[in-house]
Amino acid sequence: MANLKNRLPVLLLTGAALLALGACATLQQGPSGNARVPEPAKTVELDRYLGRWYELARYEQGFQKDCEAVTADYSLRDDGLIRVVNTCHEGDVNGPVKRAEARAKVVADSGNAKLKVSFFGPFYVGNYWVLDHADDYSWAIVGEGSGRYLWLLSREAEPSAALRERLWSRTEELGYDLSMLRVTKH
Repeated sequence: MANLKNRLPVLLLTGAALLALGACATLQQGPSGNARVPEPAKTVELDRYLGRWYELARYEQGFQKDCEAVTADYSLRDDGLIRVVNTCHEGDVNGPVKRAEARAKVVADSGNAKLKVSFFGPFYVGNYWVLDHADDYSWAIVGEGSGRYLWLLSREAEPSAALRERLWSRTEELGYDLSMLRVTKH
């Protein structure tokens, strides 16, 4: 009984922390741009998806407010997880650099198209779905199940007008509200 008394504060604190993290993870920011988010359209070959992506547009979120020249770099870690490094320039394409590093793991039976992401500690609370991508991996549409998050990515900071049009068109076909997109400057 004395052992339980000694451990009770730790157990209560751990339980409270887990509840708080769960509440934070379920809080939704901003409106949904797609009430019926589709499942990813195709599987993802991780070795082809890895590398640098340039954000062309996004649904604005507080953690990316005023970010320009946004890139995301994906690489395979020694432990089999994926290293994610997001970089942006605050306020302007030449503004101060802000970086966030995370790790991601593939969700089982998702064809490598769904990842769980952790930016802190052992908790994988972020959802990252590659909703669609070009066969040659020149563009990708990334979101998650609530429809509140969306990123349009390209391998080039300034892709051709045809590629940009294809990406916007495919995003609309998936049911997303294009009027909510914030175009990223590079």
